[in-house]
Amino acid sequence: MTMHIFAIANQKGGVGKTTTSVNLAAALAQQGQRTLLVDLDPQGNSTMGSGIDKRTLTRSVYHVLLGMAAMGEVRATSPSGKFDLLPANRELAGAEVEMVDLERREARLREAIAQYADEYDFVLIDCPPSLSMLTLNGLCAAHGVIIPMQCEYYALEGLSDLVATIKKVHANLNRELKIIGLLRVMFDPRNTLGQQVSAQLEQHFGDKVFKTIVPRNVRLAEAPSYGVPGVLFDKAAKGAQAYQLFAAEMIERVKSY
Repeated sequence: MTMHIFAIANQKGGVGKTTTSVNLAAALAQQGQRTLLVDLDPQGNSTMGSGIDKRTLTRSVYHVLLGMAAMGEVRATSPSGKFDLLPANRELAGAEVEMVDLERREARLREAIAQYADEYDFVLIDCPPSLSMLTLNGLCAAHGVIIPMQCEYYALEGLSDLVATIKKVHANLNRELKIIGLLRVMFDPRNTLGQQVSAQLEQHFGDKVFKTIVPRNVRLAEAPSYGVPGVLFDKAAKGAQAYQLFAAEMIERVKSY
């Protein structure tokens, strides 16, 4: 199987990017896929949610981007999730400035991952909630973008900006990049507006909208404080089951690429 690299991106904050990144990585690993999660957010939430303490890191994705370490020297394995992780911490915030003068600065992550193409089936990149040099590295490394979004009015507004950004990156930096799909998260079926936005998405984006819908779920929100992915924290929770279904849908979807 070839390695599939997906950026999980949305310029809007608080839409479940990290929750999706960690739980999809864990669910894919559970379903037998060799998975790497790259934390590209200086907040390091994916790192902590995977059970790796960002405060004790001596090396992180920052060192990989700046060419100070190879990916193999930095990656760690999530103790509970059993997927590999390229961790991040606050140090990564400095990479923005330091990368400005580097050659091929937007391709640093792509080149780092390429050396390990035989070792993974899936690489997931948790991008920060802004269009920064870090997000650009994620988009340039990826074959496609998974967009987690809440079904609310402002989400649609932000989506058009993100689609425009993806088109620009596709045209100028990464011809392989495309939208893989939109994942509806934190969904509350009792909310009429949510149902309307969901229907609008299906109408406008068709089969680009994933069939799986992730419900609003307290257990998923609790899991990161224990450093365990939600799909393992409470396997019976509706949110955990939704991410297992989403992983199965992703495995099925990549067969057609």
